[in-house]
Amino acid sequence: MTNTTQNNVNSTNKINLITKYRQDFAIIAGWVGFGSKVLDLGCGDGTLLQFLRSSLDTKGYGVEKDDANWLACMQNGTNVIQMDLEAGLSGFEDQSFDTVILSQTLQAMHNTEEIVQEMLRVGREVIVTFPNFGYWRNRIQIASGGHMPVSKDLPFQWFDTPNVHLCTINDFDQFCKNHNISVIERKVITEGNEVSFMPNLMGNLAMYRLKVS
Repeated sequence: MTNTTQNNVNSTNKINLITKYRQDFAIIAGWVGFGSKVLDLGCGDGTLLQFLRSSLDTKGYGVEKDDANWLACMQNGTNVIQMDLEAGLSGFEDQSFDTVILSQTLQAMHNTEEIVQEMLRVGREVIVTFPNFGYWRNRIQIASGGHMPVSKDLPFQWFDTPNVHLCTINDFDQFCKNHNISVIERKVITEGNEVSFMPNLMGNLAMYRLKVS
């Protein structure tokens, strides 16, 4: 087996492994065009960008503030800019990306309105995902124990959480309506499975594909 063939096999195995355990990545990939230009905000160690590059030949760029994650991106070959999203996206031109992604970071933003509007300015389409605070397990933890919920999707205690603007699916739907944002598609998942019945109650992760109305 040649090195090229082995690399292709390894890449395919990696993609299959990721999509098996990260249904949200698979959904995002379904919303991103082949060979498109992608900006991932709060990209972490660049895993999503690597996945999109391997599976869709995207041209990906990341924005990350954390030193360790930025270094990880540099080491694995991910194009990354180290900056604080709260400072805005003024360095990026209008409609300069096909898709701008904010994956499970919305709830940690202080300037929520500004970052969403800036994403819609910079990208032709926008993908936003966030943990749904209206999920029934969260409601039970508050109702039965009187404590802020702690779960796989919300793993922090109230006193050390980076989350400042938790919201529900209904909240975000209303946000989009109030700001004239078109929802191209919405998917809600729980434990890797898509949810269609009572999503604001039964779903723990909300995923939106958006554009300017």
